[in-house]
Amino acid sequence: MAGLAGQTRASPARRRARAVESFASASDCLGDICLGYSVFAITRGQFSMLDVASCLIRHVGECHVSVWTWAIADYEVECFEAFMANSMIVGASLVVDRSAEHKNAAIVQRWRDRFGADSVRVCKNHAKIVTVTGGEYRLLARGSMNLNYNPRFEQFDITEGGEDYELVRRIESELPVLAPGASSAEASAASKVGSAFDSTSLRMFEGVKPWAK
Repeated sequence: MAGLAGQTRASPARRRARAVESFASASDCLGDICLGYSVFAITRGQFSMLDVASCLIRHVGECHVSVWTWAIADYEVECFEAFMANSMIVGASLVVDRSAEHKNAAIVQRWRDRFGADSVRVCKNHAKIVTVTGGEYRLLARGSMNLNYNPRFEQFDITEGGEDYELVRRIESELPVLAPGASSAEASAASKVGSAFDSTSLRMFEGVKPWAK
């Protein structure tokens, strides 16, 4: 792990975020990572959320990782397999939308085989989030980026420590472990989607098909 001697974590109120327009690699974009780190970046999609995660892991060393994703496209599978093979990842959690688990049951099962039966949380998810936890580091990355290369405007930000990291980890810990092939109703209940709406609000959407399942 990169040296921590003499480092102190800045309080959230004192952090000065670095803003980057990136045309280069993930490592060039992230720059020097330290306690209290904060960066916001806009890219042209030249690297993915997995590339960001890999940079953070290389800096931290042995760590626990969590990945939140909506989908795992067919052309992402090879990169996802390589990510799972990273020996620096000593524990990991996958928070994945039910649709992705159904479409990619084999690779999600390989994640369970690699990291344990309770390492997958199937739910209703569209968030793209990564946490990397190791030593004194509590890194949180989130943004528009999926797991794949995508030549379009993308944005992400990373912070180290703070209530945002703690919120994500708390929600991860509260998500139940559903059996493989869980139903849509089970995934909705796990996500507490119904808690955000009352029956009056939902009535206007009766009979309308969600844009994706």
